[in-house]
Amino acid sequence: MKSQIRTTVNAADPGVMITALESLSQEVFSQRARDYDLQARFPAENFTDLFHINALAAPVAPGFGGLGFAPEYGNVNALWQMTRAIAKADLSFARCWEGHNNALMLIDKLAKTEQKQRWFSEVMQKGHRWAAWSGEPQTKLPHQQYSIGTRIEKRDSGYVINGNKVFATSAVGANRAILLVSLAGPGGAREVSDGENNLLMLACDLSDPSISFDGDWWDPIGMRSTVSYKVNFDNTFIPAKDCIGEVGEFLTRDMQSRFTPHYGVSFLGALDAAYEYALNLVNSQQRQQDPYVQQHIARVKLNIDTLSLWMEQVAQSLDQQQFDRAREQGAQFRFLAEQLAQEGVALCIKICGARALNKPSVLERIYRDLSIYVQHDNADHILATIGRRALGVKVDNAFFKLKA
Repeated sequence: MKSQIRTTVNAADPGVMITALESLSQEVFSQRARDYDLQARFPAENFTDLFHINALAAPVAPGFGGLGFAPEYGNVNALWQMTRAIAKADLSFARCWEGHNNALMLIDKLAKTEQKQRWFSEVMQKGHRWAAWSGEPQTKLPHQQYSIGTRIEKRDSGYVINGNKVFATSAVGANRAILLVSLAGPGGAREVSDGENNLLMLACDLSDPSISFDGDWWDPIGMRSTVSYKVNFDNTFIPAKDCIGEVGEFLTRDMQSRFTPHYGVSFLGALDAAYEYALNLVNSQQRQQDPYVQQHIARVKLNIDTLSLWMEQVAQSLDQQQFDRAREQGAQFRFLAEQLAQEGVALCIKICGARALNKPSVLERIYRDLSIYVQHDNADHILATIGRRALGVKVDNAFFKLKA
């Protein structure tokens, strides 16, 4: 089957790739998800399977061997359909997949030709996996004994990094990571007000012995197989040739807002899985005539259909290069996806009862994964940003804050 899929996918036919990915997700990824979750283990085998069907460079320009499933090439919807299928099988794996693709899109958009040739060839020929890390929260929790953040020292031939990052998705599974770091000090991409003058994107080889991973930091209720460890940098040197784009370009080119709707796609995929679980249970128990079940099923279906329409609308705006419009729609979709996915999953739990929250229920894992993944951005800030735009108030388009 793999050789047949490989041959057809080389034609970069979106329909063929999406069908292949949906089959792989349903037949293979969904079966592995439970063990990955229980063991909090990175889904390396899933990435290997994606490599075998030529899916690892989905958003990369065809000229560099990719499929061109990105806004610049008029087909981001194909990428999102792939993400939706993966999230339906395993939301935790979908986060790793998203991070990989976000990193490749940054490279495709902002890197030099030599960098693209070097890194994309490793993805295509060796199956290299990427991540993009920004997390450096500055406020300690009551039980937290250490500070978080990186400090960068500029050298003639590159940069030296000391400190740490947290929420580093795919920490022990990725080959390389794009580090969003600031010359102004700890804070990464989210906390430094003058990031446009200080924010760097550095491509880091994670096999560097100066880098270590703290797995004890990561013991959440859900999204466990993202292995989003604390990563420590001890005089880690990044050569200048591995610096991506210009200082602050991540912000000045408004890259983050292109990734925002991708989170909503994953939430939708998780809701697809919960809905399917509830339908199967209702049918197996012959409860189709229960009026309350009928109402709950209708609500969940309406949530799915609503988000599907929103996803298509945002994708269309991006593919048509209408980035201002897509920015607003993307934030709206991201907010609605969190609200409607959580509501839908809650209704599925109500339909299925408490037994559905007992391992190894798929619904139990979806509930845990979704509850932590939606914390990636603050829904209150997203909603306030939508209101600010409607009121004509200046906003930070990247991170849902007031514009300084």
